[in-house]
Amino acid sequence: MTEEMHPVAECSRAEARRTQILDAAENCVREYGFHRASISKISTASGMGAGHIYHYFANKEAIVAAIVARELERLLTLTAEVQAAENMLEALAFRTETGVLGNLDPHAAGLKLEIVAEASRNPTIAEIVRAADSRRSAGLEETLQALRQAHGLADDAATISTIAEVIAAMFEGLMVRAIRNPAADRQLIAQKFQQVVRDLVLS
Repeated sequence: MTEEMHPVAECSRAEARRTQILDAAENCVREYGFHRASISKISTASGMGAGHIYHYFANKEAIVAAIVARELERLLTLTAEVQAAENMLEALAFRTETGVLGNLDPHAAGLKLEIVAEASRNPTIAEIVRAADSRRSAGLEETLQALRQAHGLADDAATISTIAEVIAAMFEGLMVRAIRNPAADRQLIAQKFQQVVRDLVLS
């Protein structure tokens, strides 16, 4: 009689398979673009059959949703680390450098820009992207409010929201620069970016 797999081991294996599919899908979207990154190509890249992929994801939109969710989880973790830090301003500055260097990586930027471009045409992807952005914005606004209050600044919701939106626009603009000018000095940009964010947060 075949021994049944322990639920924890089975869950771990399923998560590993999902990660395998998502990693392959990200590479395919970067290389071929959203529409040409077919399930067939993702199947080949992942080394898994198409039927196996459909066992974990209903369609390509579901795969994109999982990719977006994975990136959102990373950003929310960074936000939580800043909020838990003794010196939130220094923690924010440190993680700003990490974020700048990441967004200036053409490899990573290409994937994110492909998803945003598809969101401009596909209502399903647009909904996924906007929902994730709403959660990311809420976390950043909460951090900004706590940080500014700690420095004696009292704001209304509109001020906090505007600062968060400006920061988001700055970060997202880096992805376009990563494609247009990949030879830029990333470390120097990160240093200047930290200074700008510090000034903006406490302005």
